[in-house]
Amino acid sequence: MERGEIRWYTFNAPDKKRPVVILTRNSILKVLGEVTIAPITSTIRDIPTEVILDQKDGMKTVSAINLDHIQTVSKDKVGAYIAKLSEAKLKEVKSALLFALGFEIY
Repeated sequence: MERGEIRWYTFNAPDKKRPVVILTRNSILKVLGEVTIAPITSTIRDIPTEVILDQKDGMKTVSAINLDHIQTVSKDKVGAYIAKLSEAKLKEVKSALLFALGFEIY
C-alpha cells in the first residue's frame, strides 16, 4: 500500500463499495493501523476540491476524487489495488486537499 494508490473500500451503508485514493504518507504506512483515504465518485460537481480521473488514470468511467470527504479507516478494510496516480495527479490532489482544508495555495 502506497500514497497515491487507488484501491477498493466498502463504506458503511447507505454508501457502497467504491474506489478510494490513499493519502497517508508512505513513511508512516507500515507503522499505523489506519490510513487516510479520499473517495472516488462518478458524481462530478466541478469544484476546486475535486480531481478528475479518467481511463488514463485507471478508471472505467470519468470520475472525481472528492477531497471534501476524506476519512481515516482501518488498513485491514482497504481492498484490492486498482491503479496508481501519476505525480501530476498527486500534485492536483495536494492542491485540492489544501483548498478543502482551508489553506491557501502558494
